[in-house]
Amino acid sequence: MIEDKDTSPADKDGKYEFAMHYSGREVPTRVQKDQNKLIVNIDDNIDAELTIQEDGSITQTGGSELPDSAIDYIKKRVLG
Repeated sequence: MIEDKDTSPADKDGKYEFAMHYSGREVPTRVQKDQNKLIVNIDDNIDAELTIQEDGSITQTGGSELPDSAIDYIKKRVLG
């Protein structure tokens, strides 16, 4: 039996833009949410990939290392 991969948009998929305090200053932040992945770009020079786990937690799976406080803030802005 062939299983269909779920390619329908997940809840809150899309692009998000907001300002975030990072390294002592306010920087522009862009997040692209696609299914359980968050592609993060901070201040046009910091890129990271975050993965939303089954339990709702977020772990960093690639890119520049982000502090936990930044990950928590991104989670609140994108997922609520």
